[in-house]
Amino acid sequence: MTLTDIAFQNLLSPMVLFFVVGLFAAFAKSDLTVPEPVAKLLSLYLLMSIGFRGGAEVAHHGFTAQLLASIAAGVAMSFAIPFLAYAILIRISRLSSIDAAAVAGHYGSISAVTFAAVTGALGQLTLPFEGYMVAVAAAMETPAIMSALSLARPHRDRATSTNGHSVWREVLLNGSVVTLLGAFVVGMMTGQRGLMTVKAFLVDLFPGFLCLFLLDMGLVAGRGLQHGRKYLTMALGAFAVLMPLIGATIAAALAIMIGLTAGGSAVLMTLAASASYIAVPAALRLALPEANPAIPLTMSLGVTFPFNLLFGIPLYIAAASVIAKATH
Repeated sequence: MTLTDIAFQNLLSPMVLFFVVGLFAAFAKSDLTVPEPVAKLLSLYLLMSIGFRGGAEVAHHGFTAQLLASIAAGVAMSFAIPFLAYAILIRISRLSSIDAAAVAGHYGSISAVTFAAVTGALGQLTLPFEGYMVAVAAAMETPAIMSALSLARPHRDRATSTNGHSVWREVLLNGSVVTLLGAFVVGMMTGQRGLMTVKAFLVDLFPGFLCLFLLDMGLVAGRGLQHGRKYLTMALGAFAVLMPLIGATIAAALAIMIGLTAGGSAVLMTLAASASYIAVPAALRLALPEANPAIPLTMSLGVTFPFNLLFGIPLYIAAASVIAKATH
């Protein structure tokens, strides 16, 4: 299957088209909304479904050296990418060191929604991937926050104090991390028997719930871009598109070394290419209160997320397929 075929199939998938409907509604100033409690329920469902299926897959295949290598690679990327992103931002933009560190932290962490989108796309293409990638996703949530704080520390006012306990409590007990890891553990404990018990709910309904959630994400991204575009310079807009490609390239090299399948490589590349707009903003609100949260949110949610959903994911899947054929 060529890149054009994959891109065309992804762009015409119900999930992506509902995201486009949400974007259109936002830019057209429609009164369409998804109530906040419903949006939270949808997010909870998607994370639970992904986590449970990943845990059941690990229970089926067992712990392997490849699993541990994948988690180690994910943690290393999450910690290292912010330093690379920061170096680029300082050279191409006029952001303060604090704001550049905050943006860099967002791009080192991952987007659970982008992860859900790539698993949905792989399901449509019937391209299998390693189920334990959900553990890799969970492991990649937090190291980037440590990197962002390390980058910002030399530039902070000595009078600024942060409750470290509160920050790490916010990070480690973040709802998305707890749901993802909790469902992963439950799936691992109950295995295929447990998966068959909840299959009608956690597997069969997944595409429909993802469509509704991406409709809401289209609305959020469109309205966020409208309100935050004053922060989006040409340099920052270019960064928000190019940084995902840099992250995906690093992940592709690591996927080859680990020996992941085409599907697993595509997931790892997508994770490295995504940018957080849930876990990291929540943590940095406490840890870096002097940073302007609108700048990284506009970039990650308004530019990087739509780019990955519409163009990035088909590109990563196609590249992973080519790499898998060349190396196996």
